[in-house]
Amino acid sequence: MRNLTYFVGMSLDGYIAAPDGDISAYEASPDFWTWLAADYPETLPAHVRPHFGVPEGAANVHFDTMIMGRGTYEPALNVGITSPYPHVRQYVVSTTLGEIADPAVELVASDPIGLIQRLKKQDGQGIWLAGGGRFAAQVLDEIDELVIKQYPVLLGEGVRALAGNFRPTGFRVERRREFDSGAQVTWLTRA
Repeated sequence: MRNLTYFVGMSLDGYIAAPDGDISAYEASPDFWTWLAADYPETLPAHVRPHFGVPEGAANVHFDTMIMGRGTYEPALNVGITSPYPHVRQYVVSTTLGEIADPAVELVASDPIGLIQRLKKQDGQGIWLAGGGRFAAQVLDEIDELVIKQYPVLLGEGVRALAGNFRPTGFRVERRREFDSGAQVTWLTRA
């Protein structure tokens, strides 16, 4: 059975973005980008992969499928990119988007839990939950692992990593890595 991993970047106070969706407060050092490109190349959108030295056709290391909410997908749409991650199967969960004009991206208008449960039973690599916070909270019971990229900055307000559905859920820290910028990545599994 495949795992659903919430692979997400956030501030020290648990925000994945500023109120307007901006993530420029999250600074990363060159060692962080080298690590990300080597260990999680599939999490880089196709249009930036060459910039970070990810060769065309590079193998996915952890994930071959991603699922995201509308708020995570829209920044790509806003700049004319309809398939930001063509190297993985892409699902967008939204009841309001209407349609997606790219056959490489599947719109899921209902039952995201059912979709995740079906995907988990299929063969393949892991499933990457890319966000956003409201969607992650809705599917919290299906999240098997967390990979949290935490940046040493407080935002004070913004888009929460998990928004709504107060439900304390235990996870166990498996390992942690720190980078020159002070950013840390923590791997956790469901306790």
